[in-house]
Amino acid sequence: MIRPSNLDLGVIGNGTFGALLDSTGTVVWCCLPAFDGDPAFCSLLSPKRDGGMWSVEIEHFAGSEQQYIPNTAILRTILRDKHGGAVEITDFAPRWRHYNRLYRPVGLYRRVRPIAGAPRIRIKLQPLADWGAREPERTWGSNHMRWLLPGHVLRLTTDLSLRLLRDELPFVLDRELHFVLGPDETLTQPIAAYIRDAEERTMIYWREWTRYLSIPLEWQDAVIRSAITLKLCQYEDTGAIIAAMTTSIPEAPHTQRNWDYRYCWLRDAAFVVRALNRLGATATMEEYIRYIFNLVTGERADLQPVYGIGFEAALHEDEAEALEGYRGMGPVRVGNLAWKQVQHDVYGSVMLASTQLFFDQRLQQPGDASTFSRLEPLGEQAWLMHDQPDAGLWEFRGRTSVHTYSSVMCWAACDRLAKIAARFGMGDRVEHWRGRADRIRTAILDNAWNEERGHFADAFGGDRLDASLLLLADTGFIDADDPKYVATVEAIGKGLRRGHGLYRYIAPDDFGAPETSFTICTFWYVEALAAIGRTEEARALFESVLARRNPLGLLSEDLGFEDGEAWGNFPQTYSHVGLISAAMRLSRPWQEAT
Repeated sequence: MIRPSNLDLGVIGNGTFGALLDSTGTVVWCCLPAFDGDPAFCSLLSPKRDGGMWSVEIEHFAGSEQQYIPNTAILRTILRDKHGGAVEITDFAPRWRHYNRLYRPVGLYRRVRPIAGAPRIRIKLQPLADWGAREPERTWGSNHMRWLLPGHVLRLTTDLSLRLLRDELPFVLDRELHFVLGPDETLTQPIAAYIRDAEERTMIYWREWTRYLSIPLEWQDAVIRSAITLKLCQYEDTGAIIAAMTTSIPEAPHTQRNWDYRYCWLRDAAFVVRALNRLGATATMEEYIRYIFNLVTGERADLQPVYGIGFEAALHEDEAEALEGYRGMGPVRVGNLAWKQVQHDVYGSVMLASTQLFFDQRLQQPGDASTFSRLEPLGEQAWLMHDQPDAGLWEFRGRTSVHTYSSVMCWAACDRLAKIAARFGMGDRVEHWRGRADRIRTAILDNAWNEERGHFADAFGGDRLDASLLLLADTGFIDADDPKYVATVEAIGKGLRRGHGLYRYIAPDDFGAPETSFTICTFWYVEALAAIGRTEEARALFESVLARRNPLGLLSEDLGFEDGEAWGNFPQTYSHVGLISAAMRLSRPWQEAT
């Protein structure tokens, strides 16, 4: 079979771990036992030795089809051969409510059944260990196989002959087969009935979850798929939200912009929370705030831009020598030095993600005065840092400035604290935070507006454009009809737009000039166009980006300007946040459907 070499991937998961499958149903990426673990399945990043995948191969392969069961994270793949034979593969990670809690073990569940003809298949289950460096020790019993991975034992229980699996022998598929790959635990019931029941329970969970989303009238399928994808990127043991499930898929062909995104950027996570809040899925916010409060201790609240999913502060960056990289484009990085950077926008990001906690009456445990007092140290940090240089949201490694976006987010932290204080009738705290917000706002207007260029600049005293300036109205810093904002949006359209996408910025950075469009920036531009009244243009651009999603409706971080090819880590939470927000703004109201 010919293996796909692009990002036509599907994602399954359950809030504990995630896995990526290519268009033939092969598991090509899966870190165990959690998002930040060793990738037992790593063929996506080209291991130098054979393995790192779980495939079902059909002889005389003719083609494949793939789709999610609607409104779920259950993926179905059909493989067809040249003689009319066909095989259906169903993949999911179990997730359902059990004894008033969520059952979500580290488990990949798979059904394989013939649906036409007499297909001959071969099953290859080849995990690797130590970032693709070696084959793990393997043992087997009467109906199971075990692999001894670093710090984790992986067990497969199946009704397939272990000889056929162990020796990778081809055979005629004449009945349905079942596979449970997960913890080293004995399955105490018939596997076929167990898989069927698990699939049904998982389907019920996801359909119930999506049923209560407040989706827009238009683009419902795209919004629902994006919402499920965002939900799959939260590590529910701690509440952390990862930026993406992968590491080192480059932002453009043959670039050194290869980063590990399997961690929690406070900024990215805050965008995810706000997007899901807009859809009514507020549990993600509550879990994320719990994560934040485990990071903030004492009266001082210095925050890094990124942490590990288990609250790790140090994310030392190394290279995995046994992996050649996506399509051979290394290096493959493990860890991310962004943890050492100073990025002042994180304080506003956390505050924007937290604000609804104090105003949403549906919540069982809304924010109270005690919660407010725990957030105030973040506001103090925002006040102290609002006019200090940082690396900015794009994480420049070789230069610092007083970035406009960072300062605006510091303003947002103080502004939201003033609003929350007003909610509780704390007059003195309202005055305190409103005064600081007003002083920050004055400083930004005095220093970030470039009179000569006629638009806001990326930094105090600067003259460059930056796509993050599109968010000035969304944060409430400036009205969308303010001439300065309108002029900035129009300047960004002329300076950063190329065809169907936007650059983040065009000035060369530590790694040269950017080469691809940054997808969330395109969505920001779509929203900004709508905000300033250019709605039809916004809708057309939005539709063009939707057309560039992969066949399963998923997005990576970047898109090629000319060919629309996907680049960057996958699935990218930023991109799906942008899709949801733009769809919510652009959609016709539900009243028009009646």
